[in-house]
Amino acid sequence: MTQFSDFFPDTPAQSDPAEPRPLGMVVSGSLKDGLDLRLDAEVPLEDVKVGQYAIVQGEQSRFFCVVSDLELGVTDQALTTTPPDVNNPLVRAVLRGAGTFGLAHLVPTLALGPLGPKEPHPVRTVPPHYAPAFFATKEEIEGIFGDEDRDHLWIGSPLDMDSTQIRLNLPRLVERSSGVFGKTGTGKTFLTRILMAGILQKSAGVQLIFDMHNEYGWMGTTEEVHGSVKGLKQLFGSQVTVFTLDEQSSHARRVNIDGTVRIGYHELEPDDIADLQEALGLSEVAVQSIDAIRRVIGGRDWFGAFIDMDGEGLKDLAGQSNLHGGAIEALQRRLRYLTRLEFLTPGVEGDAIQQLMDYLERGKTVVLEFGKYKNNPLAQVLVANLLSRRIYQRWADRMEQALGEAAAEPPHLVITLEEAHKFLNPRMAGQTIFGTIAREMRKYNVTLLVVDQRPSAIDPEVLSQIGTKITCLLDDEKDLSAVLTGASGSSQLRSVLSRLESKQQALIFGHAVPMPVVLRTREYGSPESYREFGFLEAAELARQAERDARDLFGR
Repeated sequence: MTQFSDFFPDTPAQSDPAEPRPLGMVVSGSLKDGLDLRLDAEVPLEDVKVGQYAIVQGEQSRFFCVVSDLELGVTDQALTTTPPDVNNPLVRAVLRGAGTFGLAHLVPTLALGPLGPKEPHPVRTVPPHYAPAFFATKEEIEGIFGDEDRDHLWIGSPLDMDSTQIRLNLPRLVERSSGVFGKTGTGKTFLTRILMAGILQKSAGVQLIFDMHNEYGWMGTTEEVHGSVKGLKQLFGSQVTVFTLDEQSSHARRVNIDGTVRIGYHELEPDDIADLQEALGLSEVAVQSIDAIRRVIGGRDWFGAFIDMDGEGLKDLAGQSNLHGGAIEALQRRLRYLTRLEFLTPGVEGDAIQQLMDYLERGKTVVLEFGKYKNNPLAQVLVANLLSRRIYQRWADRMEQALGEAAAEPPHLVITLEEAHKFLNPRMAGQTIFGTIAREMRKYNVTLLVVDQRPSAIDPEVLSQIGTKITCLLDDEKDLSAVLTGASGSSQLRSVLSRLESKQQALIFGHAVPMPVVLRTREYGSPESYREFGFLEAAELARQAERDARDLFGR
């Protein structure tokens, strides 16, 4: 039986047909199993490949289809049991189309209007017998996935049509949480850069990017020896601000930062500590006791006071809070691990968190580099949750104010979270702010862009709420099952994922595309790719200024 995975073979690139080419006519089929097409006698069978797109012209609708299988047909079974002498070219010519013919199996994916590919909708019927079919043109395919405009981002091309552009609907992408998945080395980071750059270029939303590995701000790395690509700050200038937790690391990489994040002890809340339960190895009892400890100590400086307490102070605290003395001492030892984080200090001059939120509210994308903390889960979980919780609360307050007082809504905020399983695993998803954002989706104009190589480690409920999934190669069965959670036709899509090439190929399905599609992702890292995002080198800017001056002054 034909599998959906056969829709997307690794076929060599071919030229796109400029005009509709006849393919054949429908001879049988069903809504459940698809359409059987007898190929036109003038169509060489080897010109038809599994995975190509076709248009079937019905009486009231046009059906956008995918070739899923090919067969050899005969009009007389004797031609298979006693083959003729095909060494004679005349015999071959006579048999072709008369005694032998090709059959293609098509799967209708969308129904289109009779005059063009506008407003596609799910297929709920089939075309009649002998309906003509044509190879889909570049224009028809691009029409399905949106025109080049402010709302659509070119993300890549079908595997066998390099000059055809597949585009994402950006408003639909950012209005719900989305995800980029794939095993290590498959191009997740490049895909994520393209999405970030597209959101900036098209002004689809403001972004808070937790840059765990220092890849998105000023410069990123490639797998080439000493290879590098431009980051968002180089491409978009003042539209992007870069903060860091590790000023020394940023300066060593020659990154011009806009601020250094320092978090004072007084800014820590019990919920911030609870988020660290797994990273610190805290028991449920220890987490529950934090609220009682804060109530007894009182004031904003409760954390600093607690970790500085001596033995007598801990005894008094145990008596006042009705907690076991040994448990309090164990909790204090655990929390003192936080004092090793240099960005967490007893006193802080200025308010970097407030500054960061101000940038976001003004529509500036913020990249937060983690510097030397790129492999420190304690720092990552603490900072990402602490900042996101406060920002989310600010956005919620502004949205409620906008509803009640007709004030302006806050800009749509997309929070990018690398290594998302650290924040959204089943143990933490129910208590962290990221689980709340994923479940509430667009309620307060805040959504997530999660990036991960282990989707099976993310809470299934969270994965089911992700609207658009962009998935590179996954070869672990648990990861394949996890990323397809909630997807229509998941059993058919499973083998698609397992057959992707190891680099620059992805399956996209969900809210931002009208149908699942496998593509080769667009380039990122060449001068041409930067120009496509609106970036001009200094020399080009100088030439442009010179041309403008000649046009203005007639010189």
